[in-house]
Amino acid sequence: MLFQMMFAVITPALITGAFAERKKFSTFLVFILVWATVVYDPLAHWVWGVGGWLRNLGALDFAGGTVVHISSGSSALAAALVIGKRKGYGHQPMPPHNLPLTVMGASLLWFGWFGFNAGSALAANGLAAHAFMTTNTATAAAALGWMFTEWSSRGKPTVLGAASGAVAGLVAITPAAGFVTPMAAIVIGAVAGTICYLACNLKSKLGYDDSLDVVGVHGVGGTWGALATGIFATRLVNDAGGDGLLYGNPKQLGVQLLAVLVTWVLGFVMTTVILKVLDGIMGLRVTDEEEAAGLDLSQHSETAYTLGGASAYGDARTGH
Repeated sequence: MLFQMMFAVITPALITGAFAERKKFSTFLVFILVWATVVYDPLAHWVWGVGGWLRNLGALDFAGGTVVHISSGSSALAAALVIGKRKGYGHQPMPPHNLPLTVMGASLLWFGWFGFNAGSALAANGLAAHAFMTTNTATAAAALGWMFTEWSSRGKPTVLGAASGAVAGLVAITPAAGFVTPMAAIVIGAVAGTICYLACNLKSKLGYDDSLDVVGVHGVGGTWGALATGIFATRLVNDAGGDGLLYGNPKQLGVQLLAVLVTWVLGFVMTTVILKVLDGIMGLRVTDEEEAAGLDLSQHSETAYTLGGASAYGDARTGH
């Protein structure tokens, strides 16, 4: 139960990346509770619960490709569209706040993901060790896939790109970790790094403001991972799973596609409804003045850094 609660709390946390720097904290708290209740809980039971209709159809999701990543990605897209862009988005530079901390965070994710994926074997056994191996392998391949794609596209590789690619690989291997071979994990990761890079670069052309690329990494990466499970899964790895397209069972890919579509529709539609209702009751966005001051200060009366004994933005207690 505690293990499942960790999945339940990380999923709405992922969505926050789409609307960072512009949503009211009070509304955010209510949103998390409502979203987890009407989106995450039903989906988790459909896919993982005994008697769940997607599980009964044979949908495979070892550690949360549909339940966690596609649901958060589709909901993030809805949130970005309903809440709107940050002030100055597209006109002012908005680089990462702190690249060393970004790399540290990606490293912690890479390490912590072993707990989620290997732990989804629900035992300390050979399947857990296998999921550990496929997770690490796909992540490394995705970091390289993103790096080389960016290198060929922009002329230079970046550490931010490699870190982003690693996260894309973690996302993509999540549904497949306990069902595919390590060689398949290399392919899943490498493809994830490439397509997630391309997807993240599409947002400027499509015009939505997804601050931390939740749609491009979690939505697209999770979709690829779920479909790839239907391609590469084999009972040779996990007899409790199923064979995919490459092992003589094209039906598995169809079941995976259905699970993906159901998750995208559920997440996008229900998140849109929730946000519209909360906007009417509580309001979604902070004011222009609060956004300009920053949510640390305007929502919590504190700042991340103090320089020379004074706040970087003023007195955190008075707001001046």
